[in-house]
Amino acid sequence: MNDTRSCDVRVFGVPMDLGQRRRGVDMGPSALRYAGLDSRLRKIGYNVIDSGNLTVPISEQIEDEAGDARAYNAAAISQVGSQAYECMCETVRRGEFAIFLGGDHSISMGTVAGSLGRGESVGVLWIDAHGDFNTPMTTPSGNVHGMVVASLMGLCPPPLRFGSKLLSPEQIVYIGVRDLDPEEKKAMSRHHLKALTMREIDEVGMANVVHAALNALGNVDCIHVSLDMDALDPSVAPGVGTPVAGGLTYREAHLLMEMLADDGRVRALDIVEVNPILDLGNATGKLAVELAASLLGSRIY
Repeated sequence: MNDTRSCDVRVFGVPMDLGQRRRGVDMGPSALRYAGLDSRLRKIGYNVIDSGNLTVPISEQIEDEAGDARAYNAAAISQVGSQAYECMCETVRRGEFAIFLGGDHSISMGTVAGSLGRGESVGVLWIDAHGDFNTPMTTPSGNVHGMVVASLMGLCPPPLRFGSKLLSPEQIVYIGVRDLDPEEKKAMSRHHLKALTMREIDEVGMANVVHAALNALGNVDCIHVSLDMDALDPSVAPGVGTPVAGGLTYREAHLLMEMLADDGRVRALDIVEVNPILDLGNATGKLAVELAASLLGSRIY
């Protein structure tokens, strides 16, 4: 295990709910901060620097965009994604560990693109109930938060691209997938994406699934973890915008994070899709903070 505690942790809030139609995930950064992210990470030995929130327009301020039906709010999301990209790039230059608090999953278009610009090889672990591999031509909803991985691979048109480096299929592994749109499923198969679904977890257990994911990313120097809280079962994470039954248990999620900490290559974390409006006593925000702490080295013993 490579201990990351020698580096600072820099936190950015991205209070954006423009990538989908259900309001509330814009309050996610506040919920995570209120749940004690800063104090929890300081308790295990980190110097935490909170850089506040990126500037995000609210949907009521956005004028109707012509031709936007297939990529809802694309121009406004692009503005926020550009900020996230620059913040990630600057954090990489400083040698800091980056945590981005969403907001919906479209923030990862910018954050992951920033990680791809590192001077070392990068892998992405996509922990999510969904594939996020639609494009404006295949989407059934027009929601950009369902196009993020496709965008990172260069399959979506501008303005949904950031930086000069594209994500390749062998650089990403999914964990927890259980809800794919028909055309999205075909596209993921066509691009040979590695998806370790809930069935794999049921059949062989989380420990073996994590080993398989890390082996698939065995040639990369560092890993960017993009954690959509809807990867977890709604019984333990009720406060998400698109809940899907049959997700990760509390212990499966912690074991995943603990094993990633042991691996030592994670350098960035997105926590997305926390919706306090739908939550119960900020249970989802509190669990997200616990998982971040596990990823950064918190141990039972």
